[in-house]
Amino acid sequence: MQESLDKFLREMRKVIKGKDEILKKIWIILLAKGHVLLEDVPGVGKTTMAMALAKTTSLDYKRTQFTPDVLPSDITGFSMYHKGKEEFSYMEGAVMCNIYLADEVNRTSPKTQSALLEVMEEGTVTVDKVTRKVPQPFFVIATQNPFGSLGTQKLPESQLDRFMAKLSIGYPERASAIEMLKENGNQALDQITPAFSKEEVLKLQTSVQEIYVDESIYGYITDLTEATRKHEGIEVGISPRGSLALFHVAKATAFVEGRDYVLPEDVQFMIEDVFVHRLAQSGRGRAMGIESGELVRDIIAKVPIPKLSR
Repeated sequence: MQESLDKFLREMRKVIKGKDEILKKIWIILLAKGHVLLEDVPGVGKTTMAMALAKTTSLDYKRTQFTPDVLPSDITGFSMYHKGKEEFSYMEGAVMCNIYLADEVNRTSPKTQSALLEVMEEGTVTVDKVTRKVPQPFFVIATQNPFGSLGTQKLPESQLDRFMAKLSIGYPERASAIEMLKENGNQALDQITPAFSKEEVLKLQTSVQEIYVDESIYGYITDLTEATRKHEGIEVGISPRGSLALFHVAKATAFVEGRDYVLPEDVQFMIEDVFVHRLAQSGRGRAMGIESGELVRDIIAKVPIPKLSR
């Protein structure tokens, strides 16, 4: 269990410097069979991280730079008529891969965004009434720039809910920035040695599902989500999909920490990453100038931490 994280970090550190916590969270989301939204300024390593992840895990990788002219068929694929054969054949779309990078997803049309988010939710694409499964494992990394909103299409809250977590890489710390300069900006992707096969990743995902969850943990997750629906600073609380996301993330966190059971701290580790993008602040909350992250931390402080029954 713990060994899987060590192997993953060892290879990813060759390219991504000083961001172990973010890398750990990416690994957790992948093992939890989720998808991640990265909101960051350009140039902090989002694309490089996705490419390094694909190489470390031996997974097939594709990328789409989203622009207003990207069509749903570019994502899902389309049927092409072959005159000589007098038949249609399916031409695969960009999502037919294991790791799909949707770069600047907020710069394309809502129709194209919906096509991608449907694939994320269902794990299938339907073209001309024929449904096909996407390859497994299937992991979407979508990015968006929080600044420069001109010409963008903001993802609705209902679509944001499809992402298991929302993360930000952020700028490198001083020591990491100096190390990057010494390497002359070389990303060293060719130095990465695959640490896992596709089959091993699938096996790890299956092992995460077998992690034991105490009855008190089920209650704790439920109490946390219900608290978001009653908090005076929150207008729309966490949906059942959000509580399930926290549940799966907690199991994956326990796994990478080397345990076969979930502790309350596993639930807390990524709760802000899972909850914040799903919350809608009330007018009172906005008037008080309280950030969504502060609201989540307030809820954690107020909800009693359970004692495991075993």
